[in-house]
Amino acid sequence: MMKLLIVDDEPIEREGMQAILQKAFPELSIYQARNGEVAIELADTIQPDLVLMDIKMPGMTGLEALEKIQDKHSTIKFVMVTAFDMFDYARQALKLGVKDYLLKPSRASEIVATVGRVLEECRLERIAEATSQMQHEKWQKALTLVETDIVTQLLFDHVHEVHIDMLVEMLDIRSTHEKFVVVVLLPEGAEHYYVRIKEKVREAGNAWVGALYGRQLPIIVFRDPEKSFRSQAMTLAKAILSLAKEQMSLDWFIGIGQVCEPLDEIRQSYQEALIATMDTTLAVKSRFYADAPVLSLETDNQVIKQQQKDFFDQIRLGDWVSIRSGILDLIQQHENEGNSLIYTQQRMLELLWIANRVMDEMGMEANAPFFSFQAQDYRQLRTETLLLLERMNAAYEAHYERVEADKIHQIKQFISEHSHKDISLNILAQKVDLSPIYISKMFKEKLGINYIDFLTECRIEKAKKLLNDPERSLKEITFEVGYHEPNYFSKVFKKMCGVSPKEYRKTLMSKKVEV
Repeated sequence: MMKLLIVDDEPIEREGMQAILQKAFPELSIYQARNGEVAIELADTIQPDLVLMDIKMPGMTGLEALEKIQDKHSTIKFVMVTAFDMFDYARQALKLGVKDYLLKPSRASEIVATVGRVLEECRLERIAEATSQMQHEKWQKALTLVETDIVTQLLFDHVHEVHIDMLVEMLDIRSTHEKFVVVVLLPEGAEHYYVRIKEKVREAGNAWVGALYGRQLPIIVFRDPEKSFRSQAMTLAKAILSLAKEQMSLDWFIGIGQVCEPLDEIRQSYQEALIATMDTTLAVKSRFYADAPVLSLETDNQVIKQQQKDFFDQIRLGDWVSIRSGILDLIQQHENEGNSLIYTQQRMLELLWIANRVMDEMGMEANAPFFSFQAQDYRQLRTETLLLLERMNAAYEAHYERVEADKIHQIKQFISEHSHKDISLNILAQKVDLSPIYISKMFKEKLGINYIDFLTECRIEKAKKLLNDPERSLKEITFEVGYHEPNYFSKVFKKMCGVSPKEYRKTLMSKKVEV
């Protein structure tokens, strides 16, 4: 409902004006003020859309009152009311941004027409503001999806060349040169804490929060140069674990990876964070990778890191032949080097546990691997390790067989039909009841492209068709094909097509002229 304030020191003028306007605009809420001081107080209280302000009043003039109200309420519009001999003041008021002025006395039709014009302007501005707010909310929602997808792409090696740099630019989170990964392990039934965890992360500093994969929540944290690495990480861990106290659960655990620099090395920090969560029975519910006792031989450090990376990749690809061969080679290597059985068994358990975590990411249910006893010799260690590996392989194959052959078709169809909406791996996962990581893997294996590639192609093809209509603005097309920011849409279009949307449209129009 629109609100109007009439300011005039003459009661009969105020009442006459209200009677005319109430009859013309019955839905309008009308208030009165007898002078400038009262008008200022009422403007604070009711915040009118429009003020009819008499210029010449005893004490504070209408222009003075106008300026004071404008200082606090810049969106309020004014129509000045003045006698003919006050015309110079009216001109001054117009310079202050007043929408119009009325001469005393004015015909009722003039009053209604003038006020009607300004009220219509107020109405259109309200609609524009509401539309802008809706677009802002959609943009914020899109940024949340962007954030989780960036984390997914960086940590699980599904980096999309067209988007990754631009997506990083879109996020209103200051990134720094150094970063590290924190992995939060949540107990069953704690998934609803996701939003609360994200709030704690935001309060603690700059970070990108990924999606919840099974019980694991990965977070890429940007180093605060004002704090030490351990201090920053522990502050964040304590903030997150404070939520565990609310749930009265001891099953929360946080692993913290090492600091790295380039984004393409962030996967190593993620793998380290996972390894740091290997023993969740510790009294302290967080641990740094550097404090994990698995790397007791310093000379193995670089070799172990490369083995862990290869192992992650092989598990995600389901290359069990290479996994089995690699495990056997590693056991033989330790035996040749004369390492103790305890150390080698610990190393095997670490790798099997990594495989279990990766399978959990992909939505596969597999029992956590544990040796039932300490091996007495290397032959026994080989037998027990391969037995655990075979069980995990069986769980992997059983899951793969349960996946329907038409899942890819369902996903492609869903993306094609909803490309104008915000689509993330999580949304696709919910649609076809698969894990986000598994969908990304399956999409690349079956189609040879990332799901974002396919989504982008759908959007750009639709944009090309819409650009053929000269009546549609680029801004309209941006929103219609599923983007929320015209500049970003233009960047993606040029990256995909080699020309900007404007240049593409010019080419289309010139071809029409030639025909």
